[in-house]
Amino acid sequence: MAAEMALVKPISISKLGNYPKPRIPQTKFFRISMSTTSSTPTTKSSSNKGPKKGIKESLLTPRFYTTDFDEMETLFNTDINKNLNEAEFEALLQEFKTDYNQTHFVRNKDFKEAADKIQGPMRQIFVEFLERSCTAEFSGFLLYKELGRRLKKTNPVVAEIFSLMSRDEARHAGFLNKGLSDFNLALDLGFLTKARKYTFFKPKFIFYATYLSEKIGYWRYITIYRHLKTNPEYQLYPIFKYFENWCQDENRHGDFFSALMKAQPQFLNDWKAKLWSRFFCLSVYVTMYLNDCQRSAFYEGIGLDAKEFDMHVIIETNRTTARIFPAVLDVENPEFKRKLDRMVEINTELLAIGDTDDSGFLKNLKRIPLIAALASELLAAYLMKPIDSGSVDLAEFETQLVY
Repeated sequence: MAAEMALVKPISISKLGNYPKPRIPQTKFFRISMSTTSSTPTTKSSSNKGPKKGIKESLLTPRFYTTDFDEMETLFNTDINKNLNEAEFEALLQEFKTDYNQTHFVRNKDFKEAADKIQGPMRQIFVEFLERSCTAEFSGFLLYKELGRRLKKTNPVVAEIFSLMSRDEARHAGFLNKGLSDFNLALDLGFLTKARKYTFFKPKFIFYATYLSEKIGYWRYITIYRHLKTNPEYQLYPIFKYFENWCQDENRHGDFFSALMKAQPQFLNDWKAKLWSRFFCLSVYVTMYLNDCQRSAFYEGIGLDAKEFDMHVIIETNRTTARIFPAVLDVENPEFKRKLDRMVEINTELLAIGDTDDSGFLKNLKRIPLIAALASELLAAYLMKPIDSGSVDLAEFETQLVY
């Protein structure tokens, strides 16, 4: 389950709250509902909403998560936890209140014009990119909003930061959903919230995984932005022009989670923390690599090699993570990439089996040796000699350091 969190921020509550609903034209429009049960795309008529398209599910499909909110309240109770640095959280709160991107996400006519020019297979590839990205941002909005609500009495400062982060995530999700409208689509976020199943993660796992997802999101966004700024001929759609400021939201969120972990030294200063840190790093890096290699056509469309892009993002994320995690993987060892590439080969074979006309029993039989081989590669990567790292004395102004 940890691997599923690589590109997706966890979510918790089953209500839409005050999230702004997208305006939906009456004609030539589709509302996308992401099904939790269907394994193949389906189309169903609806008098007002138009056809609903099911989303094909797999191990790497974005999923939703919940946590133990009572434990969260205990962790951030200032009467119980004396490690909470209230001055640091006050400073972070002021940073979020500044809201640097309040007027950043403003669309123009270039969006629709660019979308109309994207045709053929690349059009569907862009739609999938927007769908997955919107789902990830929306899931973060829901988790952070609920944490802000639950912690309001226990720790008002931390609660307000979570609420302001939910503001950022809602803004991102809304912007992405508006992007889908350029392709005459919209993600049905209300349906998505109610229909999806939720996976439980303990708070400390939420910290590890969400910190990594925010920091890896930063490096993905800034790398794409810098590449397209240098190679404007691949700027197929204007959303990438917003990634420079957008990634700073991701970075601030990651900095906040690093402060949260500093306030819980038991998550950073023993042998179990080292094992879990490596585990989540591996889960996140492998899942991103497998996901992106399945979607290499998207990266080719914007002039990037998926594997080169991912290795750059993994290395930079790992260096950033080493400032707070007590141990990280040796991702710059060439053997680590060889193992990733072998996992891609195995995953490709697994996908090919799923596309055959064989019976379910025969498919499962064929998958057994491949799953064993994948597990073997994962274990071998995990057991590679790690790099001891981390410090609870996290450098100040980390945003400037990584940017």
